[in-house]
Amino acid sequence: MSTNRRVVITGMSINTPLGDTLDGFYQGLLAGRSALSNWKKLDTSRIYSKVGADLSDYDIAAKVKSFEGRVDADVHKRLRKLLKTAPWSTQLTMLMSIDGWLDAGLDKATASGILDGTRIASIIAGHNINFNYQYEGRLQFQEEPDYMDSLLALTGLDTDHAGSVSEVLQIRGPIYTIGSACASANHALRCAVDEIRYHDVDCAVVTGAVLDFSPVELHAMALMGAITYRSFNEDPQRASRPYDTRREGFVPAHGGGTMVIEPLDLALKRGAKIYAEIVGIEANSDGNHLPQPSEEGQSRLMSKLLKMTGVAPEEIDYINAHATSTPLGDITELRSIKRVFGAHAYKLKVNATKSMLGHTCWSAPVVESIAAILQMNGGKLHPSINIQDLDPEVDIDVCRDRIVEHPVRYIMKNSFGFGGINCVAIFKRWEGK
Repeated sequence: MSTNRRVVITGMSINTPLGDTLDGFYQGLLAGRSALSNWKKLDTSRIYSKVGADLSDYDIAAKVKSFEGRVDADVHKRLRKLLKTAPWSTQLTMLMSIDGWLDAGLDKATASGILDGTRIASIIAGHNINFNYQYEGRLQFQEEPDYMDSLLALTGLDTDHAGSVSEVLQIRGPIYTIGSACASANHALRCAVDEIRYHDVDCAVVTGAVLDFSPVELHAMALMGAITYRSFNEDPQRASRPYDTRREGFVPAHGGGTMVIEPLDLALKRGAKIYAEIVGIEANSDGNHLPQPSEEGQSRLMSKLLKMTGVAPEEIDYINAHATSTPLGDITELRSIKRVFGAHAYKLKVNATKSMLGHTCWSAPVVESIAAILQMNGGKLHPSINIQDLDPEVDIDVCRDRIVEHPVRYIMKNSFGFGGINCVAIFKRWEGK
């Protein structure tokens, strides 16, 4: 075990309305295509907000079929069995985890004995994940208790996501869930690094689960003033608009992703492709449970991470911003960036993946880190869309409505969650050494 052991990302997978392949996702981002629509299957008749990024019609059967011949027959058999009783979001978690597993070549590594399932971890980012499944169970309970899903006592738990991934892939190392609101997936990645450095784990599969919203949470968030509902219900693709003067709240979104991480020495030994190196991930809190972002808390954390990793502020080339499209949040984050980076803030690039995807909440740090790493390796940064009237306080380059060709060596990924929860990561381009 070594606290200095270098850790790299060797597998990634994605599932958003922009696409469920890495290339399709990246091309959708570069095209500036909005993933937003009106909710398709949620009953929004009694709630204010009608807009989201919706995966409810995702073709699970086709995805399962696509694994035929690509995964071991026993894995495919277990998957089909588990899918029969799993809630919708848990089904997607298994599919994304298998995709990431294959992308990292873990099927071959475990079959050959290079990796042992007892030394692999599975960490799920998120909490209260199966909201709508539980909500529908309660509706059925009110109508007739004996007709509700008896498995809700198990499958309604967040831990069932981790258990299902463990079973389908026969992961027998540590498995658990991490919940820290919209910083969950960064915290999960941080824990995964710790598993490798401190707990004798050789590999970790980190999956940001798709949050299964119910009408109850959506209406509560609208009443709180956190999400958009006043102006764009009839024009959903324009609803997420970070940095625009008409932004009025974030757009709840379906979406998730998986990252597979492992020590650099093991990745090199087995000839794995390397997407990026994890330089460091740090966390703090604001001492305030309300959704009131803190410039002091955010800037303190960014400065701490730079100091701990030994990365100079001038070395950061690009920040994938939290940028949720809230009036206070977007400006607070930019003020924090300028406070930390000083004059360099006007040389680096910032963009808002949520302008196209909406806010995937618990999984957002993984979804957007994947987006950032694809941009870094592709040499092109995606536009921040829907900025029709730029907020006058936005005076740094936020890639407004255009692709930006920009060499990136170091990425900073910001994530700030309800409850004053902050978590920031730095990734480095893999340069073969």
